[in-house]
Amino acid sequence: MDLFETWEDQEIQFDLSISKALKMRNGEKIIDNLEFIEDTKGNSGDKGVLVITNLRAIWHSMTLARISLSIGYNCIQDISTRIVNSRLKGITEAIYIQAKYNGLRYEFVFTNLIPGNTRHFTSFIGVFKAYNSSRLYRELKLRGAILKNGRLRLLMFEKMYSAVNGVWNLSSEQGNLGTFMITNIRLVWYAESNETFNISLPYIHINSIKIRESKFGEVLVIETNGYSGGFTLGFRIDPKDQLRSVTKELSSLFRIHSQAPEFGVHFVTTEQVENNEPITLPTLPNYDEFEDENAIGVSNTLAAYSVSKTGKEDGLPQYDSSIGLAIETLPDGYTMTSLWEVIPSTNNK
Repeated sequence: MDLFETWEDQEIQFDLSISKALKMRNGEKIIDNLEFIEDTKGNSGDKGVLVITNLRAIWHSMTLARISLSIGYNCIQDISTRIVNSRLKGITEAIYIQAKYNGLRYEFVFTNLIPGNTRHFTSFIGVFKAYNSSRLYRELKLRGAILKNGRLRLLMFEKMYSAVNGVWNLSSEQGNLGTFMITNIRLVWYAESNETFNISLPYIHINSIKIRESKFGEVLVIETNGYSGGFTLGFRIDPKDQLRSVTKELSSLFRIHSQAPEFGVHFVTTEQVENNEPITLPTLPNYDEFEDENAIGVSNTLAAYSVSKTGKEDGLPQYDSSIGLAIETLPDGYTMTSLWEVIPSTNNK
């Protein structure tokens, strides 16, 4: 994985070590920190802490160091509320999350164990809405409605630095003449003949910015990371002095943004406004259990949250001779034996 790739909002991770789960990447900020939250779906009866950042939701057990979840917002398909039966609270209303990652669909249920407290509803749903409404900060966009009469529609916190005319996009054999718009958050190119033919590329998706020799002469080459498709984009800028000047400016803005990226997700809870409450990284609890991350694994954990494999019918039964019953089809890589293990077995051969 590239140094600047942002996995936090793109992946669902299970049973990371607490120090790794709570490690904030550059630009990631804690928006809310809620104690006494039960993971009702996978760890019913276990009190935990729900940490809501601008990129993901992190839940970790307050008693076992090895139990944690990291749910990237880009994996979430829907958030709602549902009446559930909590082992610690009984019949109550909980937050219900449907998500998809790596071809599998998951369900997560979180219950606030503090009577009358609905802060996990407002914080989680509010931050997720803010994430969904600010995708231009984080996603490569083609042919979007990002301009009006040749003027870039600036995002909140976005500042225009320079506009460069006479930039050839080399995506076709002939090339297309257009204009660069360089801001503190992204690089935008649009065609002079048709402004709807455009590209918006946030710096967080860039792997490298270089000048290379090509059949068009020296060109600016920008490579994107895997999360945005791993594209290689080529642009010709004349004269060569301007090519070098633009490359230097983009490289500088890319390095600055990598140190403190702006993800565009901003949300303040009512309690924080009323109490002028700062949100800081939660103090790690003192666990009695020895934590050996390499020996724990996640084979059992996935089955607790997995709904089904995308594209297949839910709940197709199959006969299992080990128990003499028909059971729902297990996800690939799981067996009845592994589901009953408290700690997954390891092969030390």
